[in-house]
Amino acid sequence: DLPMRAGLIAPGSMYQSKTRVRFDQERDLEAVEEQLEDRFPEAGFDIDTADRAAPGTDRFVDRMSEFLTLVGLAALVIAGIGIGGGVTSYLDARRQGIATLKILGASSSDIARIYALQIVAASLAGSLAGIAVGVALVPLLGMALQGLLPVSSGVIVDPGAILLALSYGMLVALVFAAPPLLRARHFPAMALMRSRVAPLARDPKALLLVGGGLAAIVALALLTSANPLLSAGFLAGAAGVLALLALIGLGIRKLAGALPRPASPVARNALANLHRPGSSTGALVTALGFGLAAFVLLAAVQSAIDGNIAKRVPDRAPDYFVLDIPREQVTEFEDLVRTADPQANWRTVPALRGAVLAFGTDEAMTRTAELEEIPDGAWALRGERGLTYADDLPAGNELTEGEWWGPFYDGEPLVSLDEDFAEAAGLEIGDRMTFGVLGVERTVRVANFRRIDWESLGFNYVFVFSPNALRDAPHNLAATIELSPSTPTGPLLQALVAALPSTSVIEVGGVLEQARTILEQVGIATLAAASVAVLAGLAVLLGAIAAARVARTYDTVVLRVLGADRRQILIMQLIEYVALAGALAFVALGIGSLAAWLVVTQLFEFDWLPDWSEVLAVLGLGIGVVLAFALGASLPLLRAKPAQALRAL
Repeated sequence: DLPMRAGLIAPGSMYQSKTRVRFDQERDLEAVEEQLEDRFPEAGFDIDTADRAAPGTDRFVDRMSEFLTLVGLAALVIAGIGIGGGVTSYLDARRQGIATLKILGASSSDIARIYALQIVAASLAGSLAGIAVGVALVPLLGMALQGLLPVSSGVIVDPGAILLALSYGMLVALVFAAPPLLRARHFPAMALMRSRVAPLARDPKALLLVGGGLAAIVALALLTSANPLLSAGFLAGAAGVLALLALIGLGIRKLAGALPRPASPVARNALANLHRPGSSTGALVTALGFGLAAFVLLAAVQSAIDGNIAKRVPDRAPDYFVLDIPREQVTEFEDLVRTADPQANWRTVPALRGAVLAFGTDEAMTRTAELEEIPDGAWALRGERGLTYADDLPAGNELTEGEWWGPFYDGEPLVSLDEDFAEAAGLEIGDRMTFGVLGVERTVRVANFRRIDWESLGFNYVFVFSPNALRDAPHNLAATIELSPSTPTGPLLQALVAALPSTSVIEVGGVLEQARTILEQVGIATLAAASVAVLAGLAVLLGAIAAARVARTYDTVVLRVLGADRRQILIMQLIEYVALAGALAFVALGIGSLAAWLVVTQLFEFDWLPDWSEVLAVLGLGIGVVLAFALGASLPLLRAKPAQALRAL
């Protein structure tokens, strides 16, 4: 009782008592928590167990872990697209060599073994090199993210994770190598020779092998995931996006083939490149769609987090919250503030604590303790909440239904409710509520509903009473203080603590800075994690363009021989890629925005507040990168001598 004797706690003071319990033997903590809640249903206990000592930190780590899982799966899907394109390009470039080996007597089994061994060796070498680079980057990432995430920055090499990465790399490579290998194995040599102008039909066995391999990858992902349901949902979504992009690629080819032929030979050839035999439109649509969607995802998530910082952390807020001001010392408090800053603004309100014991109509009241579950949105029914009374409608509140009681009201005790809480609890104007305040039950009638601006950092109460309902209860006051910008905050803090030792003075600036820092950390961590998928998408996108360049070497050389100059070929490629990028920009905007909305609202539980100008600017930058690389990749072809290129083919 030392705080009582020191005058720090008096009737009406707002304080918390904490009790730590240590058991001599292992106990079921959840069962103990349920027993306490059943034994003391109206106590409003806030119970934390050893495994949930810091629920806010645990929640943040869990959300980041789930997000990193999604990033890893996204990188896996993108890597599969890239490896598939690379393997296909590699084998297509050796198509004539395979045909020559068949003409010279090599069997289909010999062909399969030769190139399967090559692909396995290349995949193993690439996977090991990637693992080595990844392990080498871990210390650098640890130093870069030190202090950003609530985890240790030490270097930990997990052999299981390395083996898992190697398994993914090999599985993805072999799955996407199967279709071109089977085409080379089963089709005769002359069909392979003519496949540039007469593409080979699909082998049904390839579909079985690819399906089985993909099933193995999905099973591996689900078995090794900490959240299989989340992983399954993402993989299903990725499969849907791939199917959508495949349909879009088919639609672009059909549409390009059905459009009238332009009069300009350059435009006519550019349009023909989208639907001609051997066209790489399908692969380009998949790579461009995923790559541009990754750009949109990153920009939308980052700008939405910035928007939440701007919305949730106001630029202007009270400098201080002061709690537990004794009513007999209000004049002394005001004198201290006025002495520190004659231009200061302050607001005082009565501050009590109480719990809703019952609510309902005159005929039927529901006891809160008897509710099996608190309705969604009716959180104020749980435990004790802040209470106040006022003559006038509080600042920042808007009356939406009912009438305010006004000054000097002396009728039946009334209460004003937040409209969202009233709707969630099923309360109407005229209903009654019983509150427990300092062990005394007080029954009031609902007079009106209010809309509260919760974003303002002021005093916002779900329950505001008419003065005659609570004025006689022992209580103190709470206050907000706004100092003029040039006034230092330190002297007033020291004066308040010295003159009013029973008060609690909270400097809001530090709290705001901490809130802003936490949200910024989430944004930076999200940016760092999402950048992995974006960089992978960019690499795949550029790889697809490079593969398309190799596939069209023959076409470019033929056009040069027929008289096309470099400028015409460059314009032809520019028209083709502008058409593809323009068509896929809308698709990428939709896919990326949907993925970002899921991350922001469902994973991080933030408001959806993206900056669309920033998102569109990043999407435009991505399209610019695609066009620049596409044109840059065409320059070596334009400089090549036709005779040398034809001999190389």
